[in-house]
Amino acid sequence: METFLKILDTPEELTLVEDLQRQVWTGSETDIVPMHMMLAAVHSGGLVVAAFEQPEGAPASEARMVGFVFGFPGIYTTPDGPRLKHCSHQMGVLPGLRDQGLGFQLKRAQWQLVRKQGIDRITWTFDPLLSRNAHLNINRLGAVCSTYHVSFYGMMRDGLNAGLDSDRFEVDWWVNSRRVNRRLSKRARPELKRADFEAALAEVLNPVSFNELGLPVPPEFPNSIPKYQESLCLVEIPGDFNAVKAADLGLAQAWRSQTRDLFTELFANGYLVTDFIFEPGQPSRSFYVLSHGESTL
Repeated sequence: METFLKILDTPEELTLVEDLQRQVWTGSETDIVPMHMMLAAVHSGGLVVAAFEQPEGAPASEARMVGFVFGFPGIYTTPDGPRLKHCSHQMGVLPGLRDQGLGFQLKRAQWQLVRKQGIDRITWTFDPLLSRNAHLNINRLGAVCSTYHVSFYGMMRDGLNAGLDSDRFEVDWWVNSRRVNRRLSKRARPELKRADFEAALAEVLNPVSFNELGLPVPPEFPNSIPKYQESLCLVEIPGDFNAVKAADLGLAQAWRSQTRDLFTELFANGYLVTDFIFEPGQPSRSFYVLSHGESTL
Protein backbone atom coordinates (compact mmCIF):
# COMPACT_ATOMS: atom_id res chain seq x y z
CA MET A 1 0.00 0.00 0.00
CA GLU A 2 1.38 3.39 -1.02
CA THR A 3 0.57 6.66 0.76
CA PHE A 4 0.70 10.09 -0.84
CA LEU A 5 -0.36 13.63 0.06
CA LYS A 6 -2.31 16.03 -2.13
CA ILE A 7 -3.42 19.66 -1.88
CA LEU A 8 -7.18 19.82 -2.43
CA ASP A 9 -9.01 22.71 -4.13
CA THR A 10 -12.06 21.34 -5.97
CA PRO A 11 -15.67 20.75 -4.83
CA GLU A 12 -15.36 17.05 -5.65
CA GLU A 13 -12.22 16.58 -3.55
CA LEU A 14 -13.50 18.62 -0.62
CA THR A 15 -16.75 16.62 -0.56
CA LEU A 16 -14.56 13.62 0.26
CA VAL A 17 -13.24 15.57 3.25
CA GLU A 18 -16.85 16.01 4.44
CA ASP A 19 -17.27 12.23 4.28
CA LEU A 20 -14.03 11.64 6.18
CA GLN A 21 -15.11 14.04 8.93
CA ARG A 22 -18.23 11.92 9.47
CA GLN A 23 -16.04 8.89 10.10
CA VAL A 24 -13.71 10.70 12.51
CA TRP A 25 -16.23 12.81 14.47
CA THR A 26 -19.29 10.58 14.51
CA GLY A 27 -22.80 11.37 15.63
CA SER A 28 -23.33 15.07 14.81
CA GLU A 29 -23.87 16.27 11.27
CA THR A 30 -24.04 19.89 12.46
CA ASP A 31 -20.35 19.77 13.50
CA ILE A 32 -19.16 18.88 9.98
CA VAL A 33 -17.37 21.71 8.13
CA PRO A 34 -19.18 21.79 4.76
CA MET A 35 -17.45 21.64 1.41
CA HIS A 36 -18.45 25.18 0.42
CA MET A 37 -16.83 26.66 3.56
CA MET A 38 -13.58 24.81 2.93
CA LEU A 39 -13.66 25.84 -0.73
CA ALA A 40 -14.12 29.51 0.19
CA ALA A 41 -11.20 29.29 2.63
CA VAL A 42 -8.94 27.59 0.09
CA HIS A 43 -9.61 30.33 -2.46
CA SER A 44 -8.72 32.96 0.16
CA GLY A 45 -5.35 31.59 1.25
CA GLY A 46 -6.50 28.57 3.23
CA LEU A 47 -5.11 25.05 2.85
CA VAL A 48 -6.57 21.56 2.75
CA VAL A 49 -4.05 18.72 2.47
CA ALA A 50 -5.22 15.10 2.37
CA ALA A 51 -3.48 11.75 2.73
CA PHE A 52 -4.46 8.94 0.38
CA GLU A 53 -3.78 5.21 0.40
CA GLN A 54 -3.40 3.51 -2.98
CA PRO A 55 -2.88 -0.22 -3.56
CA GLU A 56 0.48 -0.79 -5.21
CA GLY A 57 0.08 -0.82 -8.97
CA ALA A 58 -3.57 0.28 -8.83
CA PRO A 59 -4.88 3.31 -10.76
CA ALA A 60 -5.28 6.65 -8.98
CA SER A 61 -9.06 6.24 -9.08
CA GLU A 62 -8.73 3.49 -6.46
CA ALA A 63 -6.91 5.70 -3.93
CA ARG A 64 -8.75 6.16 -0.62
CA MET A 65 -8.62 9.33 1.49
CA VAL A 66 -7.45 8.39 4.99
CA GLY A 67 -6.62 11.74 6.61
CA PHE A 68 -6.65 15.51 6.14
CA VAL A 69 -5.62 18.82 7.66
CA PHE A 70 -7.55 22.08 7.09
CA GLY A 71 -6.65 25.65 8.02
CA PHE A 72 -7.10 29.26 6.97
CA PRO A 73 -5.47 32.68 7.49
CA GLY A 74 -6.18 34.70 10.61
CA ILE A 75 -4.71 37.61 12.54
CA TYR A 76 -3.35 38.14 16.02
CA THR A 77 -2.52 41.29 17.94
CA THR A 78 1.00 42.45 18.75
CA PRO A 79 2.26 45.72 20.29
CA ASP A 80 3.16 46.76 16.73
CA GLY A 81 -0.31 46.02 15.36
CA PRO A 82 -2.06 43.02 13.79
CA ARG A 83 -0.04 40.22 12.22
CA LEU A 84 -0.95 37.32 9.98
CA LYS A 85 -1.06 33.73 11.22
CA HIS A 86 -2.43 30.43 9.95
CA CYS A 87 -5.28 28.93 11.98
CA SER A 88 -5.16 25.14 11.69
CA HIS A 89 -8.79 24.25 12.37
CA GLN A 90 -9.05 20.50 11.84
CA MET A 91 -6.94 17.40 11.39
CA GLY A 92 -8.41 13.93 11.23
CA VAL A 93 -7.17 10.43 10.48
CA LEU A 94 -9.35 7.34 10.10
CA PRO A 95 -9.56 5.54 13.47
CA GLY A 96 -7.95 2.34 12.24
CA LEU A 97 -4.89 4.17 10.89
CA ARG A 98 -3.92 6.32 13.85
CA ASP A 99 -0.45 6.09 15.44
CA GLN A 100 1.12 5.33 12.05
CA GLY A 101 2.63 8.75 11.41
CA LEU A 102 -0.04 10.16 9.09
CA GLY A 103 -0.78 13.10 11.39
CA PHE A 104 2.91 14.01 11.49
CA GLN A 105 3.13 13.85 7.68
CA LEU A 106 0.07 16.07 7.26
CA LYS A 107 1.33 18.67 9.73
CA ARG A 108 4.79 18.67 8.14
CA ALA A 109 3.20 19.39 4.73
CA GLN A 110 1.17 22.19 6.31
CA TRP A 111 4.37 23.61 7.83
CA GLN A 112 6.07 23.65 4.44
CA LEU A 113 3.15 25.34 2.67
CA VAL A 114 2.57 27.99 5.33
CA ARG A 115 6.24 28.93 5.31
CA LYS A 116 6.01 29.48 1.55
CA GLN A 117 3.16 31.92 2.23
CA GLY A 118 5.54 33.99 4.36
CA ILE A 119 3.68 33.24 7.62
CA ASP A 120 5.72 32.36 10.72
CA ARG A 121 3.02 31.27 13.20
CA ILE A 122 0.43 28.48 13.13
CA THR A 123 -2.06 28.04 15.95
CA TRP A 124 -4.58 25.33 16.73
CA THR A 125 -6.54 23.95 19.66
CA PHE A 126 -6.74 20.49 21.18
CA ASP A 127 -8.15 18.87 24.29
CA PRO A 128 -5.31 18.98 26.87
CA LEU A 129 -6.43 15.67 28.37
CA LEU A 130 -5.84 13.67 25.17
CA SER A 131 -2.43 12.06 25.46
CA ARG A 132 -2.11 11.00 21.80
CA ASN A 133 -2.73 14.57 20.62
CA ALA A 134 -0.33 16.02 23.19
CA HIS A 135 2.45 13.63 22.15
CA LEU A 136 2.12 14.69 18.51
CA ASN A 137 1.58 18.41 19.02
CA ILE A 138 4.09 19.12 21.79
CA ASN A 139 6.69 16.37 21.63
CA ARG A 140 6.95 15.53 17.92
CA LEU A 141 5.98 18.84 16.28
CA GLY A 142 7.50 21.21 18.83
CA ALA A 143 4.46 23.40 19.47
CA VAL A 144 4.33 25.26 22.79
CA CYS A 145 1.39 26.41 24.86
CA SER A 146 0.57 29.06 27.44
CA THR A 147 -3.12 29.59 26.62
CA TYR A 148 -6.04 27.71 28.18
CA HIS A 149 -9.59 28.26 26.88
CA VAL A 150 -12.53 27.21 29.09
CA SER A 151 -15.36 25.55 27.11
CA PHE A 152 -13.96 27.05 23.91
CA TYR A 153 -16.52 25.47 21.55
CA GLY A 154 -19.38 25.27 24.04
CA MET A 155 -21.09 21.91 24.51
CA MET A 156 -20.20 19.83 21.47
CA ARG A 157 -22.42 17.06 20.15
CA ASP A 158 -20.14 14.69 18.26
CA GLY A 159 -19.21 11.26 19.57
CA LEU A 160 -15.70 12.25 20.66
CA ASN A 161 -16.61 15.38 22.65
CA ALA A 162 -20.18 15.03 23.92
CA GLY A 163 -20.67 15.10 27.68
CA LEU A 164 -17.81 17.40 28.77
CA ASP A 165 -16.95 21.07 28.52
CA SER A 166 -14.82 21.70 25.44
CA ASP A 167 -11.77 23.11 27.27
CA ARG A 168 -8.82 23.52 24.92
CA PHE A 169 -5.14 24.33 24.80
CA GLU A 170 -4.28 26.83 22.07
CA VAL A 171 -0.79 26.01 20.88
CA ASP A 172 1.74 28.15 19.03
CA TRP A 173 3.82 26.57 16.28
CA TRP A 174 6.60 28.98 15.36
CA VAL A 175 7.41 27.52 11.97
CA ASN A 176 10.80 29.21 11.46
CA SER A 177 12.15 28.52 14.96
CA ARG A 178 15.16 26.29 15.65
CA ARG A 179 12.99 24.26 18.01
CA VAL A 180 10.45 23.34 15.32
CA ASN A 181 13.07 22.76 12.65
CA ARG A 182 14.89 20.34 14.96
CA ARG A 183 11.69 18.44 15.75
CA LEU A 184 10.80 18.10 12.06
CA SER A 185 14.27 17.01 10.97
CA LYS A 186 15.02 13.38 10.16
CA ARG A 187 17.34 13.05 13.14
CA ALA A 188 15.78 10.81 15.76
CA ARG A 189 15.03 12.50 19.08
CA PRO A 190 15.58 10.43 22.24
CA GLU A 191 12.39 9.62 24.11
CA LEU A 192 11.91 11.84 27.14
CA LYS A 193 11.94 10.08 30.50
CA ARG A 194 10.28 11.28 33.68
CA ALA A 195 13.29 10.16 35.72
CA ASP A 196 15.52 12.64 33.91
CA PHE A 197 13.26 15.55 34.85
CA GLU A 198 12.85 14.33 38.42
CA ALA A 199 16.65 14.15 38.67
CA ALA A 200 16.60 17.85 37.75
CA LEU A 201 14.16 18.36 40.68
CA ALA A 202 11.08 18.81 38.48
CA GLU A 203 8.11 18.00 40.71
CA VAL A 204 4.94 16.23 39.57
CA LEU A 205 2.35 18.74 40.79
CA ASN A 206 -0.62 16.37 40.70
CA PRO A 207 0.61 12.82 41.38
CA VAL A 208 -2.32 10.47 40.76
CA SER A 209 -3.63 7.39 42.47
CA PHE A 210 -5.55 4.55 40.83
CA ASN A 211 -8.96 3.27 41.85
CA GLU A 212 -10.17 -0.32 42.01
CA LEU A 213 -10.88 -0.28 38.27
CA GLY A 214 -7.32 0.84 37.50
CA LEU A 215 -8.48 4.31 36.46
CA PRO A 216 -6.31 7.33 37.35
CA VAL A 217 -7.75 9.63 40.02
CA PRO A 218 -6.47 13.22 40.35
CA PRO A 219 -5.65 14.74 43.74
CA GLU A 220 -7.57 17.72 45.04
CA PHE A 221 -6.29 20.97 43.53
CA PRO A 222 -5.57 22.79 46.84
CA ASN A 223 -2.85 20.18 47.50
CA SER A 224 -1.30 20.81 44.09
CA ILE A 225 -0.57 24.54 44.12
CA PRO A 226 2.76 24.88 42.28
CA LYS A 227 5.98 26.23 43.67
CA TYR A 228 6.43 29.10 41.29
CA GLN A 229 10.13 29.51 41.97
CA GLU A 230 10.89 26.18 40.22
CA SER A 231 12.03 26.40 36.59
CA LEU A 232 10.52 23.03 35.61
CA CYS A 233 7.46 21.10 36.73
CA LEU A 234 5.33 18.19 35.50
CA VAL A 235 1.55 17.86 35.25
CA GLU A 236 0.08 14.39 34.86
CA ILE A 237 -2.94 13.55 32.71
CA PRO A 238 -4.59 10.17 32.07
CA GLY A 239 -2.71 7.93 29.67
CA ASP A 240 -6.07 7.16 28.00
CA PHE A 241 -8.64 9.83 28.80
CA ASN A 242 -11.22 8.38 26.41
CA ALA A 243 -11.17 5.15 28.43
CA VAL A 244 -11.71 7.16 31.63
CA LYS A 245 -14.60 9.02 30.03
CA ALA A 246 -16.22 5.81 28.78
CA ALA A 247 -15.92 4.10 32.17
CA ASP A 248 -16.76 6.97 34.55
CA LEU A 249 -18.01 10.32 33.24
CA GLY A 250 -17.89 11.79 36.75
CA LEU A 251 -14.19 10.95 37.03
CA ALA A 252 -13.60 12.48 33.59
CA GLN A 253 -15.31 15.66 34.81
CA ALA A 254 -13.07 15.67 37.88
CA TRP A 255 -10.02 15.52 35.61
CA ARG A 256 -11.38 18.39 33.51
CA SER A 257 -11.96 20.55 36.60
CA GLN A 258 -8.65 19.79 38.29
CA THR A 259 -6.44 20.33 35.25
CA ARG A 260 -8.39 23.44 34.26
CA ASP A 261 -7.54 25.03 37.61
CA LEU A 262 -3.96 23.83 37.54
CA PHE A 263 -3.07 24.93 34.01
CA THR A 264 -4.85 28.27 34.41
CA GLU A 265 -2.80 28.94 37.55
CA LEU A 266 0.46 27.86 35.95
CA PHE A 267 0.00 29.92 32.78
CA ALA A 268 -0.94 32.98 34.84
CA ASN A 269 2.38 32.62 36.66
CA GLY A 270 4.60 32.51 33.59
CA TYR A 271 4.82 28.78 32.83
CA LEU A 272 4.85 27.38 29.30
CA VAL A 273 4.16 23.81 28.10
CA THR A 274 7.36 22.79 26.30
CA ASP A 275 7.45 18.97 26.27
CA PHE A 276 5.42 15.84 26.83
CA ILE A 277 6.32 12.45 28.30
CA PHE A 278 4.44 9.23 27.54
CA GLU A 279 5.25 6.07 29.50
CA PRO A 280 3.69 2.94 28.00
CA GLY A 281 2.57 0.13 30.26
CA GLN A 282 -0.38 -1.02 32.33
CA PRO A 283 -1.35 1.56 33.24
CA SER A 284 0.30 4.02 30.85
CA ARG A 285 1.34 7.38 32.29
CA SER A 286 1.43 10.82 30.61
CA PHE A 287 3.04 14.07 31.78
CA TYR A 288 3.28 17.60 30.42
CA VAL A 289 6.60 19.35 31.03
CA LEU A 290 6.27 23.05 31.86
CA SER A 291 9.14 25.53 31.84
CA HIS A 292 9.21 28.93 33.41
CA GLY A 293 10.11 31.69 30.98
CA GLU A 294 11.66 29.50 28.25
CA SER A 295 12.06 31.14 24.83
CA THR A 296 10.05 29.58 22.00
CA LEU A 297 12.88 30.14 19.50
